Amino acid sequence: MDVVFLGTGTSQGVPMIANPEGGCDLANPRNWRTRCSIHVLMGGQHIQVDAAPEFRLQCIHNHIQQVDAFILTHGHADHVQGMDDLRRFCDQRDGDALTVYSTEEGLARVRAIYPYAIREKPLSRGYPAFRLRLAEAVIELEGGRIYTTLLPHGPIEVLGLVFEEKGSGQRFAYYTDCKQVPPAARELAQGVDLLVLDGLRPQPHPAHMTIDEAVKTATEMEAPMTYLTHMTYLVDHAETEARLPDHVRLAYDGLRLNLDGEER
Repeated sequence: MDVVFLGTGTSQGVPMIANPEGGCDLANPRNWRTRCSIHVLMGGQHIQVDAAPEFRLQCIHNHIQQVDAFILTHGHADHVQGMDDLRRFCDQRDGDALTVYSTEEGLARVRAIYPYAIREKPLSRGYPAFRLRLAEAVIELEGGRIYTTLLPHGPIEVLGLVFEEKGSGQRFAYYTDCKQVPPAARELAQGVDLLVLDGLRPQPHPAHMTIDEAVKTATEMEAPMTYLTHMTYLVDHAETEARLPDHVRLAYDGLRLNLDGEER
C-alpha cells in the first residue's frame, strides 16, 4: 500500500494570503503547503480522500492518473471545493459515476454545492457524476477494506479512516481534522503500520490538536511511525522535526510513503 500526501496545509494554506511575518521559513519548499488531502493505492485500487481547492494542480504535480473511489472526511471548504475536478476521472470511467462516501453532513454539503453532479451518468462528457453513499462502519472495495470511525472536530464529526489491504494485511490510519482521538478510534487503529494525525500548530485550537497533543496521542497509540498533517504557517518543518521523537515526523506536500514508512 502506498500513500501520497497531495496537501498537508490547513484551511488557508501556507503561505496564506497576506502571510504574517514570522512563522515558518518559506525558503524551505516543505513549508509550502496546499490544502489537505491524500491519495491511497491499495490492492491495485486508487482511493482519493478529500479534494482541496488545489486538487487539479495536486493531481498534475503528483502524477495522479486514476481514481476508483472517493471519500470525503467532512464538508468543510478546504476538503470539498476541489470535487468538480473529479470530472476527469469520471471521463476515464466511460461516464460511470464515481462513488463518493461520507457522513450525512458531508453528503449534504456535496448535494448543496454540486447538485448537477448527483446522478448515475454525467450530463455530458467532461462533467462529473457522483453516486453518493453513506460511509458505513466498513467500506468493502476490491483492493481491501476501509474501516470508519468518527472524530470530534468542533461542532461536527469527521470520518477517521483505517485502510486494510487485501492480501498483504497492511493497515494505515488517517485521522485528520480532529481535536482528539476517542477510545473507539484508538482501538480501531491498534496495530496499524502507519498513523497520520492532525497537528495544526503549537498553540491551542478548539477543533484541532496541537503539535504536542498530537505527539502525545501518537506515543500513546504506539504506531511504529506517525506523520502529522493539516499544519499552519506557525509550524516550521526543519525546526519542528528536530524536536520530535523518532517515531513522529511531519508530512509535506508530495511525500510518498509505503507501509514500512519509507519515504519515496
